[in-house]
Amino acid sequence: MKKVQIYEQILGRANLIARFGKQYNDARDLYEALGYPTTLTYDHYLAKYERQDIAKAIIDRPANATWQGSMRLVDSPDEGRTTLEEEWDTLSKQFSLKKTFSRLDKLSGIGEYGVLLLGIDDIVSRSQFVKPITKRKNKLLYLKPFGQDRATIDNYVAKANDPRYGLPEYYKVVIQIADEERTEEVRVHHSRIIHVIGDSLESDVKGTPRLQAVYNRLMDLEKIVGGDAEMFWRGARPGYQGKVDPDFQLTTEMEADLKAQIDEFEHNLRRILVNDGIDIQALAQQIAEPGNHVDVQIQMISAVTGIPKRILTGSERGELSSAQDASEYLSFVTTRREEFAEPNIVKPFVDRCIEYGILPKAKDDDYDIVWEDLFVLNEREQVEVGQKRAMALREYSQNPMAEMIVPAEMFVKHMLGLKPHEVEEFLKALETMVREEPRVTPQEQQIMSEEELALTANDE
Repeated sequence: MKKVQIYEQILGRANLIARFGKQYNDARDLYEALGYPTTLTYDHYLAKYERQDIAKAIIDRPANATWQGSMRLVDSPDEGRTTLEEEWDTLSKQFSLKKTFSRLDKLSGIGEYGVLLLGIDDIVSRSQFVKPITKRKNKLLYLKPFGQDRATIDNYVAKANDPRYGLPEYYKVVIQIADEERTEEVRVHHSRIIHVIGDSLESDVKGTPRLQAVYNRLMDLEKIVGGDAEMFWRGARPGYQGKVDPDFQLTTEMEADLKAQIDEFEHNLRRILVNDGIDIQALAQQIAEPGNHVDVQIQMISAVTGIPKRILTGSERGELSSAQDASEYLSFVTTRREEFAEPNIVKPFVDRCIEYGILPKAKDDDYDIVWEDLFVLNEREQVEVGQKRAMALREYSQNPMAEMIVPAEMFVKHMLGLKPHEVEEFLKALETMVREEPRVTPQEQQIMSEEELALTANDE
């Protein structure tokens, strides 16, 4: 495609963005009237994240939930611990990988992408960051996550016959030198970078910032909450009006004294006004309840982000929120692990470590990432489920017709909701009980029957 066509496309998209909010043949501009910026930059999103509570929650809470609990690498489930699994555990503890990945997750969501810089021992000076990683047994020295503002793309691969055509070739990374309180920029080859993006339709390099779709709602929320505070500040103390008696003559000295008293009253230095000939009356307070307006904005934000309102606002802890909200959110986090965290962060990192000798190869060139089950019941919930299962089992066992209608195996599998391995354990235990139960001979049965008859006769 010619450069002219590219510029035309960019210009056309810019014009489209500029027309957002236009109505009545451009006579009305809603974005301008409501104060929404037409063009959003990384600085807009970063400022929202750093200064607005809900914006920070939108970025942080899904990331924190995604990386909670254990995360294991399983090389060969049919064998014992493999070398890859052991070295992965060592690497994970040494570099606090989950914490690092969580930071990278958040940074990639604030802007269009985030990167993870791999510090490898194959270089000794910052000028050597431009070299591809040497393919040998390497050692990982450090990991540094960066946002879009600190890791800009320097240039892209331009050769059409290159597998990385259209992808970044070099980055310019600004590194903070903490001890000296200064920064330095280094040019880094793509092999030393894990590039992470979120939602994207066309680009493999730049995704959609997580705050973009809800940015206007965040501004509205700021107006409502900030306006409510300002309204309370100004309206909680009523205004006053003074009526001068027609027969009273207000001198210049008295007017100056009254003005001084009013200034002191306004600034909380005086609580009593002393005056003659002026009737001061309080005006009606005007304070509105913002709850409904705030709720509308939160509901819209929740609909776009997939985070339930209760969890987004932190009004209730996760285990105390409604069962439906909690279940939906856990499903959301589980999906996020499978469709974002694992394919975009964990596996690219593991593959890069294997490729450059930081980790050993996997058996059969395959491995799995196993996450902790978010749906595991807590202790209180386990007790409640156990009680309900015990009641169901008791009612089933006391009904002589129950087993004819629903066989025992079907009952424990479908009615009690046991997992396959739990069903197997239950049936084995039941079989053992039946096998070990003492058998009664016909003679013993006859003696028992005669004794029962005799006891019945005596009772009569």
